[in-house]
Amino acid sequence: MWWSCPPSSHARTAAGHGRTTAPARPPQHPTLTDPIATDPVAVDPAFIDLAALRTAARARPQPTVHTASVPVQLERRTRLPPDARSAGRARRMLQEALRDLDPATSGDGSTGADGADLVDTVVLLASELCENAVLHAGTEFEVALTVSDDEVTVAVTDRGAGPLELHLAQPRQRYGRAASHGRGLALVQRLATTWGTRHESDGRHITWFSLSRGRTTAAPAAPAAPPDTERVWTSAEQARWLLHVPSALGDRLEPVELVAELVRRLRELLGAESVEVEVDEGDGTGSREIARDGAATSGGVAVEVRLPMTAPLRGVLRVVHRSSRQNASIDADRTRDLTELVATRIAMAVESNWLRGVDQRRRSWMTYLAETSELLGQSLDVDLAVAVVPQVVVPRLGRWCAVHLVEPSGRLRLAALTHADETKLSELRGVLDPDGSPGLPPELRSRFTELARDGSAPVRFAVPTDGIAVPLRARGRTIGTLLVGRPDGRPHSPEDIVMAGDIARRAALTIHNAQSTGAHVAVSQALQQALLPRALPVVPGVDFAAEYLPASTGSDVGGDFYDVLTVDPSHWLVSIGDVCGKGARAAARTGLVRDVLRVLVRDDRPLPRAIEMLNQVMIEAGDPLQFCTLAAAMISRRRPAGIDPSGRSTHAGLDVELVLAGHVQPVLLRADGTAELIGQFGTAVGLLPSVRLTCTPHRLGPGDTLLVYTDGVTERRRGREQFGAERLLEVATGAAGRPARQVVAAVREAVERFSADPLDDDVALLAVRAVPAR
Repeated sequence: MWWSCPPSSHARTAAGHGRTTAPARPPQHPTLTDPIATDPVAVDPAFIDLAALRTAARARPQPTVHTASVPVQLERRTRLPPDARSAGRARRMLQEALRDLDPATSGDGSTGADGADLVDTVVLLASELCENAVLHAGTEFEVALTVSDDEVTVAVTDRGAGPLELHLAQPRQRYGRAASHGRGLALVQRLATTWGTRHESDGRHITWFSLSRGRTTAAPAAPAAPPDTERVWTSAEQARWLLHVPSALGDRLEPVELVAELVRRLRELLGAESVEVEVDEGDGTGSREIARDGAATSGGVAVEVRLPMTAPLRGVLRVVHRSSRQNASIDADRTRDLTELVATRIAMAVESNWLRGVDQRRRSWMTYLAETSELLGQSLDVDLAVAVVPQVVVPRLGRWCAVHLVEPSGRLRLAALTHADETKLSELRGVLDPDGSPGLPPELRSRFTELARDGSAPVRFAVPTDGIAVPLRARGRTIGTLLVGRPDGRPHSPEDIVMAGDIARRAALTIHNAQSTGAHVAVSQALQQALLPRALPVVPGVDFAAEYLPASTGSDVGGDFYDVLTVDPSHWLVSIGDVCGKGARAAARTGLVRDVLRVLVRDDRPLPRAIEMLNQVMIEAGDPLQFCTLAAAMISRRRPAGIDPSGRSTHAGLDVELVLAGHVQPVLLRADGTAELIGQFGTAVGLLPSVRLTCTPHRLGPGDTLLVYTDGVTERRRGREQFGAERLLEVATGAAGRPARQVVAAVREAVERFSADPLDDDVALLAVRAVPAR
């Protein structure tokens, strides 16, 4: 038989559990010799008080032996069979042996940890090791107790597979909520000062731990007589031991571990075959076992007591006795009274653990909703907003999710769909798509009709799988539905349904805002296109080309515009301008400038006079912040210069009358590759009551091109550098002799290539080229 003594300074080694100690091997003790007589005395192998024998041995002279001093106050050991009741016997032995343990004091004399707390911790950890020996080793095992001035050490020795090996050999699927193994070593690791394991070559496995008592200067107490391990406790002692868990120990135990400790105490006190606790949290998963002590048996006598807990929690504490032959000696009233007594304490621990879990889940839900709102609010595009909704629902609330939107015609359209298993998407789409095959089941279609009619509460459905349908309502109307399939392995809990409704409300507002924004953008873009000519004139001998690059594709309407008006078959009004500002006001002023200028020119007014009258109209509007820069040119076809040898008339070119009202100078690109800026600056219209304008004549020969543009071209920025007029002339020179469409394209590409940043101002380009004779 091997016996563990407390770790000494020369026996400490680093083992693998933090600071662990390898116990020394003491001598074998098959029998003891009486210290006075020489006859051997038989000793009960179940219990030996070595301290008392050491005291008696001092009466006989001993030879002088030089050994290290290890101040030991108490030593106990016992050998127990691999029986379910052996852990209880070990607990009683430890409790009796440590009953009179004085509170430890620190080196400065201050009071340290209370002795009762230390005893309860020792008994708790020793019980875990004893139960591991019974359950996993299945062989006879020994419990050794050593108390010194500094610490209390308990060692449990068995000859079976160690609990550490069995714990590590368990499949990883058992970790988590359903796992109920491995807590012994976890408790030892958390509560013990030092602990360790040792495996001998002869098959013995030793698991030990030590708890620090603190340093004391008091002399060791005289050894007590061997205690009676089967002493009968009074009713008061039983109740106190059953319910009293010192705060120093209870604060370090998880609620489930505290329940397991209370269950273990109740079973030992009643001598029952098994005690178990089952709890139903009301989440749809049914009752589950949270603590058990003893093996489950059939045919025994069970006493069940409901746990006094608030809804939705329900639970039962069940005590099972082994056989009917033992029931005659069982005090039924005592069993029920003690069971009801401990049920209250267990209910408090279970409810505390449940409330903590509820609080953690609510915090998790709040974080989840905050992240969902952030994702939904990142885009005002309808398709992107709808696509995000199933992604945030799966797999948190269900295995699959679909979003249907109501079209203006009243029909449903499958807008988004996702599944945790992507291989099932095609099959699911065929069932949920109203236009697919086989299409919506009749049950689901009736649920949609119900939601569209009242749209107040979620409804459940069973086809194609179990799930819930939640209406998407915004601004008092139903804009669609949110379908969520059931989670894996369980139905939707009430908490899931509430969360799905919350997400549906947030998603509905996001989708409605995206739809409203999309409609507003569509109106703005239609207004922008209405301010530009639908098509440019196609005239023999004259080539027109234009491009418009808006700085915004959203609801902001730019103030840049261009226009080509056919005054008569040989005269065209070419205009380009930039109204100050953006939005609806700028669009209204743009339409005013273009339409008034058209009307004035059609009345045969000279171009300068027409612009002066336009300025008067804008001044009368009383909004000096909505001024406009304008470049207007009257293009006239010159008479044919003659007849070519083939009999066709030759083009003599075009005459240009140019007026600049605060606008940038156009580019005159010659066919020979030269380019220049033409025109004289004037006053912008709508800014001052009177304007100063100069009309300059120019001539476009065959192959020449007139390029007018807005300041978005020359003021295009790359850092602090601008595109500028010089770079514009250089690009235009490279496109000399080309058709008007290619000249415009070359300038547009150069502007876009100049900077990778998005456009910060609208760009309008308009080119007029005198086509040379072929």
